[in-house]
Amino acid sequence: MTGSGLLVVDKPSGWTSHQVVGRVRRLAGTRKVGHAGTLDPMATGVLLVGLNRATRLLGHLMLTEKEYRATIRLGVGTLTDDAEGEVTTALGASAVTESDVAALLPQFRGDIQQVPTAVSAIKVNGVRSYARVRAGEQVELAARSVRVSRYDLVDVRRSGQPVTPGEMVDVLDLEVLVECSSGTYIRALARDLGAALGVGGHLTALRRTRVGPFGLDQASTLDQAAVELDLIDIDDVARRCFPTWTCDEEQASWVRHGRRLPEVTLPAETSAVMTGTGEFLALYRQVGPSAEPVSVFV
Repeated sequence: MTGSGLLVVDKPSGWTSHQVVGRVRRLAGTRKVGHAGTLDPMATGVLLVGLNRATRLLGHLMLTEKEYRATIRLGVGTLTDDAEGEVTTALGASAVTESDVAALLPQFRGDIQQVPTAVSAIKVNGVRSYARVRAGEQVELAARSVRVSRYDLVDVRRSGQPVTPGEMVDVLDLEVLVECSSGTYIRALARDLGAALGVGGHLTALRRTRVGPFGLDQASTLDQAAVELDLIDIDDVARRCFPTWTCDEEQASWVRHGRRLPEVTLPAETSAVMTGTGEFLALYRQVGPSAEPVSVFV
């Protein structure tokens, strides 16, 4: 039987995250497969796929920083804020300079309020926002707090985009590097930068290069996974993602039964509890002078 751990997948373009999970289920021969951090079909790059016991760890991994390389096109806006949506504005960007862009980027760094893309999976009264938009509804989502620790301009290119038969507009393509908190929409960063410059903008390419400590250097393509599932063991995943606290044999027995640990000081608010041999048992959190279980994995 396939063990419990994490498979770092380099998701191909055109695949949904759900389709990747389905493919890994067939390769691993287990139903217990899930993913952390959805990628749009257009996007490529790091998708964390958990197998067996590690599926229960996925929800705790989603609050980590993520890193992207993206291409933003200024001068054209779309319904979905990416290249897959219909064009809604085509003002062109012939008057926008690299200096104009560089001057605006700092306002999108740090702790910011971001309105998510309307064509997204966020639920509004139980219905996905994208479903409401495609049904013709006008959807306005509430702003949310996100953190953008890096938003750097790497390259600038001028080109043209046909918007109607016989009509071409001048656009400015920006290659950017973004490091941000979970919940940040890169499409929204593209949209908002275009809006701030008064020309509109959308995302034309997106590649996720890192989720927390897991990067493309550890990723397998689906073709490679078909030959060998290069799983990162659940014990190793816990060590990489959380501060660890080692218990003794008596405490390990308590942890296996989900009991509170009195008079214990964890290294962080949420920590991975490990045995002396390095086995990951549970996530615990500090509550006053004691540690209480968040989730037990044995």
